[in-house]
Amino acid sequence: MIRRREFITLLGGAAAAGPLVAHAQQSARPYRVAYLALLPGQDSLVVKQRLDELGYTEGKNLIFDFRSADGHSEQLPQLAAELVRTRPDVIVAGFGTLAAQAAQAATATTPIVFVSVGDPIGAGIVKSLNRPGANVTGMTPQGTEMGGKRLQLLEELIPGIRILAVFMNPETPFTVLALQELRVLANARGQRLEVFEIGSADQLSRSIETAAKAGATGAVTLEDPLLLDLRRQIAVLVTEFQLPTIYGNREFAEAGGLLSYGPERRHLYRRAAELVDKILKGAEPADIPIERPTKFELVINAKTAKALSLDVPDRLPALADEVIE
Repeated sequence: MIRRREFITLLGGAAAAGPLVAHAQQSARPYRVAYLALLPGQDSLVVKQRLDELGYTEGKNLIFDFRSADGHSEQLPQLAAELVRTRPDVIVAGFGTLAAQAAQAATATTPIVFVSVGDPIGAGIVKSLNRPGANVTGMTPQGTEMGGKRLQLLEELIPGIRILAVFMNPETPFTVLALQELRVLANARGQRLEVFEIGSADQLSRSIETAAKAGATGAVTLEDPLLLDLRRQIAVLVTEFQLPTIYGNREFAEAGGLLSYGPERRHLYRRAAELVDKILKGAEPADIPIERPTKFELVINAKTAKALSLDVPDRLPALADEVIE
């Protein structure tokens, strides 16, 4: 016979165990993380690697569903809709604004983590950086400090530079804000900006040639997925026209660009995976502030500097995270 005190103890133990059993049953289902990208690449592998370090292993407790538009932005809405139909726990929107916008348009409930949106407020993705609202959070490289640093680095290579070419894709929302900030910084340094739009690969050669003929002795790119995809062609053309150029992504320097200064891309993707982890553990995207990068890197391509007949000051290689010989 079970005494009354023993019965109450057993009943209380069963009640306490209830949530644990329910959690165990729920955790038995693999988490599904979807990844939406405008461009193919290795970035999604960085996210998967960090998730694995955090305890999410594909084939065990994780299903990782990757979709890429292969540079065709018009395919993003369809791909986003397909991912939503798989009922993912979280959607990761890869580099750029367009993937994040497509994911947001496809669902108002599934949590979304974007990796790098230049102006998430201006693009209508979040209400504020501190409290994004809705079902979206992520990372933004927004900030004037990077633009100022790039101008400083370029002038160290080309003292007295006065006319700067700016290459940008007018279809990318972030470039409008970035251009405004860069113009203020350039004016303060006594430099004039000449803006050249590159909305497609067909415009690339003409824009760079026109910039060189306009008297620009240096250039800055305002990166977006299109220009990132064209990085090898850009690096070849600006070198051909003897136009020293600084970029925001190390992939440009690796592709033959002169130098790059910007957020460490790998860190951004690892941090995105950590935000996914927070959401899978119960955090609400609306309450997770938009983060700015904390790690930056300077990469110099010494071979390209030589091709441009530039004497690199000793200070720069000493500061660089990597010098490509």
